[in-house]
Amino acid sequence: MPDSSPHSLPFETASWGRRVLALVVDWMASSLVVVAFVGLEEFTRPETTPADFYPLLVYVLESALFTWLLGGSFGKLATRLRVVPADGRFRPMNPLRLLARQVLVALVIPPLVFRQDGRGLHDLATGTATVRLETFRALTGR
Repeated sequence: MPDSSPHSLPFETASWGRRVLALVVDWMASSLVVVAFVGLEEFTRPETTPADFYPLLVYVLESALFTWLLGGSFGKLATRLRVVPADGRFRPMNPLRLLARQVLVALVIPPLVFRQDGRGLHDLATGTATVRLETFRALTGR
């Protein structure tokens, strides 16, 4: 249920449990993509290699691109979540802002610092909110 503070959203944001699940799905998918390109042997080497950072790069790019085109990363789509403009007016979102949002998520701290309405610093910085599919459909009429 949305809170009634003056800066609250006109809709309810998604639970943190589902968001974490979406992130785990995204990370697993990103890792599988990297394994497909560099091979399992290179990916699992005990010493630090550039391949260790590829899943993060794939995650940031995939989630920004999918959010721009489809309304959510692969993990968000799989867990029935979407990213919407915080004002509730559905319109195409700026891809550079979405890329910045995902870079902030990759920094880890912004999602851990959040307001009572459930929006982290990454959402506040980019004017977005993560919602359940049902809320997304209500906002878009789809």
